[in-house]
Amino acid sequence: MQISQLLRHKGHEVATIDGSESVRTALAMLAERGVGALVVSSDGRRVEGIVSERDVARGLHSRGAELLTDPVSSLMTVEVRTCRPAVRVTELAQTMTDHRIRHVPVVDDDDVLVGIVSIGDVVKARLDELEDERKQLVDYIQTV
Repeated sequence: MQISQLLRHKGHEVATIDGSESVRTALAMLAERGVGALVVSSDGRRVEGIVSERDVARGLHSRGAELLTDPVSSLMTVEVRTCRPAVRVTELAQTMTDHRIRHVPVVDDDDVLVGIVSIGDVVKARLDELEDERKQLVDYIQTV
């Protein structure tokens, strides 16, 4: 299964935030949207960074509550791993595991944001694939 197929089922909506917004605003958006990460983008099309709940937790631990008034750009991960829609789910799962990342923005050939995939999305897609394979094997065995 390709990431494009996963996005067809999941949807292409991506929660974005401008890097000049406060970390407090980012926390509110994370909670309101029920997501674990926001893509940092000034235009909603280009990936400038990513900020996750984990980034905020670690930032609060190291910098304290004054972090909440700082801009998201001071906390975001700048070197963002992205993928293309044609990438296979299994390949992205390996990348996410190898680099210990939980959210990967999906960009088209022009590097325009077209979706985001979480590790939960990848696991669900992989389980669905395995269930389909199991059903095919059972059907094959029953017809032999």
